[in-house]
Amino acid sequence: MKRIYLDHSATTPVDSEVLAAMTPYFSDKFGNASSVHSFGQEARSAVDNARHQIAEFLNCKSIEVIFTSGGSESDNLAIKGVVEAVIPDLVGDQLIVDSRLRGNDKKNGNDKNTLPHVITSAFEHHAVLETVKELERDGKIEATFIKPNKEGLIEVRDIETAIKNHTILVSIMYVNNEIGTVQPIRAIGQAIEKLNKNREQKIYFHTDTVQAAEYFDMNVDTLHVDLLTMSAHKIYGPKGIGLLYIRSGVPIKHQIIGGGQEYKKRAGTENVASIVGFAKAVEMICHPELVSGSNKNEIPDQVRNDKTKVLRDKLISGLLQIPNSFLNGSRELRSPANANISFINAEGEAILLNLDMEGIAASTGSACTSGSLSPSHVLLSLGLKPEQCHGSIRFTLGRETIEEEIDKVLEVMPGIIEKLRKMSPFS
Repeated sequence: MKRIYLDHSATTPVDSEVLAAMTPYFSDKFGNASSVHSFGQEARSAVDNARHQIAEFLNCKSIEVIFTSGGSESDNLAIKGVVEAVIPDLVGDQLIVDSRLRGNDKKNGNDKNTLPHVITSAFEHHAVLETVKELERDGKIEATFIKPNKEGLIEVRDIETAIKNHTILVSIMYVNNEIGTVQPIRAIGQAIEKLNKNREQKIYFHTDTVQAAEYFDMNVDTLHVDLLTMSAHKIYGPKGIGLLYIRSGVPIKHQIIGGGQEYKKRAGTENVASIVGFAKAVEMICHPELVSGSNKNEIPDQVRNDKTKVLRDKLISGLLQIPNSFLNGSRELRSPANANISFINAEGEAILLNLDMEGIAASTGSACTSGSLSPSHVLLSLGLKPEQCHGSIRFTLGRETIEEEIDKVLEVMPGIIEKLRKMSPFS
């Protein structure tokens, strides 16, 4: 049985070109990049070259690229790093707050020290959402969670309305990891920049681009962002390596303490092989003709994205032919690789098991919660009822996806749904 992989938002296979670039740094070029001898300097050169290459992709300075262990660590560093840099100290039980955050509006009860205010969305990845919630529970911040509209999109005006005098950070993901909707990051960034012109306390803007890097503009100046999270294993690179872009001048308190690596923002011996692989994966986004098995004469980038979108649209249209099914999120403003469909009166976990028996891999939502039977917080935030959430399936396409694989899904899905609905006590 041929296996079909349609779960690329969970992870992607390491491209053979990436693996080839990494391999020497596991054995022949094994030096510690902090060592002064030739072995170490060989490794240092590889890290520096990779950092420069990724900085060009993001249109930023090399010193603004901080390597981490992945997207979750980068999100934590961005949020906790900014919050703890802005809060000068905790002295006993007394919170000492920067004078710029002291409230002056007595009618709102803000005549005392005011907690820093953080804005995020209600359907962020858990690495952002749970970090903000923990800081809120610990009494370190005030938090606002913006709900998306029914199309799965954050409205810029909702961000603007939520901003307060003591707002210090806004964190909105570029592409939602479950439903694939594309958020107006550039417009949000522009709105924040405009507000900052008349504010004493600057608002910093962070975006998690883990699901966006393969398909969308990653120029940090175009996006008007101060912090940006990226992960290698979503773009055919290795697991265990990510980055946080930190615009020069943004205050960040390190979260891992030790040596002075990563410009003293993230201690620990550099993961040289994975950093090299990360840079190679980024290079292949910029130059798709380098991808293993690609047509060297093919027009790069947009052609590949358009092909993926055509297959995605065929999959969505075909699945929506199944009665009592609906698409989650905007039909147009979504990743070219994402199709998230709900099937009423069919259990998502059971659908996945039946697909797996057909050799097809998909998921019920984000990979981090795919083992959970709790309703998706993303779908709940759209206003869906729990029973509507339980029948959702996320198919995410990749570079190697072909039309015959989509045809196979459309061939087997009607029978799977019909069988499960007959077994359902609610049908």
